[in-house]
Amino acid sequence: MALDKIGIAKRIAQELHDGWYVNLGIGIPTLVANYVPEGMQVEFQSENGILGMGPFPFDGEEDADLINAGKQTVTLLDGASLFDSAMSFAMIRGQHVQLTVLGAMEVAENGDIANWKIPGKMVKGMGGAMDLVASAENIIVAMMHTNKRGESKILKKCSLPLTGVGCVKKIVTNLAVLEVVPEGFKLIERAPGVSVEEIQNATEGTLIVEGEIPEMKID
Repeated sequence: MALDKIGIAKRIAQELHDGWYVNLGIGIPTLVANYVPEGMQVEFQSENGILGMGPFPFDGEEDADLINAGKQTVTLLDGASLFDSAMSFAMIRGQHVQLTVLGAMEVAENGDIANWKIPGKMVKGMGGAMDLVASAENIIVAMMHTNKRGESKILKKCSLPLTGVGCVKKIVTNLAVLEVVPEGFKLIERAPGVSVEEIQNATEGTLIVEGEIPEMKID
């Protein structure tokens, strides 16, 4: 039973630490704000100029002027602040964000990430991802293990244009939790009901399996 997007977000929420400043990328990462462990204080930063971003609003309570970097309506926690993009990127480039969670199209076994462009498709630009991967010391990627054709997105080498080089530390997919180590992808946990063999078959890059691999615990 592979995880859905909510399951991936719940597992990544377990990586949060009290007092951290965290940037959430577009897509699956935005869901992480909904699953902060009870009693933990985390400040979510949005690169369009929010510090103290809360979970998504309930239906009917949306404020069209209050959006995240992906143009989704969000809420603010008590004490939140709003500012311009210049201040936001000064925070990012100044390494004041302890964790960045990003989506990706591909990740290579050396930690390279490709998440901004597919050749032949129109895009507006790389956006803030370039600054995030260049500045953050701790980058976790939230992604599906394979594409719609069943081809691995966990690769020996990225085929798409790179966003950052050697920067990814950990990956949480619908099948597994992987840590990027010098030898390749170290398998840390597997999704409930998913076998090590299934993960191996879905991984093009070097998969390192040491001992018994525990199942993820998703509440």
